Amino acid sequence: MTHSYISHLECPKCNREFPHNEIQQLCSCGSPLLVRYHLQELRAKLKPDQLKERENSLWRYHELLPVTNPEHIVSLGEGMTPLLPMKRSEADMNIQRLFMKDEGIVPTGSFKARGAAVGVSKAKELGVTELAMPTNGNAGAAWALYAARAGLKSTVVMPVDAPKITRNETAISGSNLYLVDGLISDAGKIVGKAIQDFGLYDASTLKEPYRIEGKKTMGLEIAEQMNWSLPDVILYPTGGGVGIIGIYKALSELKELGWVKGELPRLVAVQAENCAPIVKAWEERNSESEFWEDSQTIAFGINVPKALGDFLVLEAIYETDGCAISIEDAVILEEQKKIAYLDGAFICPEGAATFAAARELRKKNWIKENETVVALNTGAGIKYPDTVNVEVSVLQKNESISSNS
Repeated sequence: MTHSYISHLECPKCNREFPHNEIQQLCSCGSPLLVRYHLQELRAKLKPDQLKERENSLWRYHELLPVTNPEHIVSLGEGMTPLLPMKRSEADMNIQRLFMKDEGIVPTGSFKARGAAVGVSKAKELGVTELAMPTNGNAGAAWALYAARAGLKSTVVMPVDAPKITRNETAISGSNLYLVDGLISDAGKIVGKAIQDFGLYDASTLKEPYRIEGKKTMGLEIAEQMNWSLPDVILYPTGGGVGIIGIYKALSELKELGWVKGELPRLVAVQAENCAPIVKAWEERNSESEFWEDSQTIAFGINVPKALGDFLVLEAIYETDGCAISIEDAVILEEQKKIAYLDGAFICPEGAATFAAARELRKKNWIKENETVVALNTGAGIKYPDTVNVEVSVLQKNESISSNS
């Protein structure tokens, strides 16, 4: 069987088509490009049951991924993360079925490994030798490490406030790491100039077409883990928006393959209150967002004041009758504690935002009591050690533990 059923690249704005076997960045109209596949041909060749015997990684879906030669695959075993029932949290929120898709256990500790695995693999297949990107931390760490595994060079620029652990991951990979006193948008301007000056491959969010393909495997896995029936609601923490774009793309492709039936899940873009451009655009029923001035949040991964693919995020929300919601930082931190206390999961702030959003949307009855809900935790809580402040008793050597401790 053909390893990949990739057909071509397509611009979602002007519908122009591009070959997939040449390096492509943005369309000439400025839009990100999307990967298209020979889905009708694949529908006749592959059935869901055939996946059962395959490796337990995202590469089990290789027909729906863009790498044509398996020799170019760069992998650290990413994908097939657990879909965990959150029994005590669902009772606390009065939601009948609440699941967490836990991306904290993949290589590099965040969902960014998915985009890096597929993006770096395709870059290698296309003959790229050095890539460059701005990052809020986790993506830069993932792409730097996967680039190292592929034997590629990388240049990464991140805000000086990015979590120190992601800085260390990037640096230890041998990447050319630079810190900027500003936001990811400032890092993006610096990377853009370096790409022009030195002819580097632009791996910035959505400026190459293949990161989405890695991220979409979250949607493929959720469908397979639910035995090809779909949840009612999927909540996703949204900065650059590639995850929610990818999940929508995956579920749409599965629908065309005939592997899933019925309505697609209502997709929810979750943002922080002090950086909520998608929420503002959705509330105003706009098709694109405006730059969010002075953005800041402890959920650093979603501190993106203007996403290049904002129109694709909003399309995914509108087309599924979803919504966008913003959460205060204090509420995010409180929810992070609740999830750890109730269900024993130490999740990242961005993941906590999705659970806080589920709680809020249930209170408003936007999420109904009998619905099945999936919240994405996009990274491990241990990658954000400075966001947690807890009081701990210190004992002297000869002291005893008191009964109310």
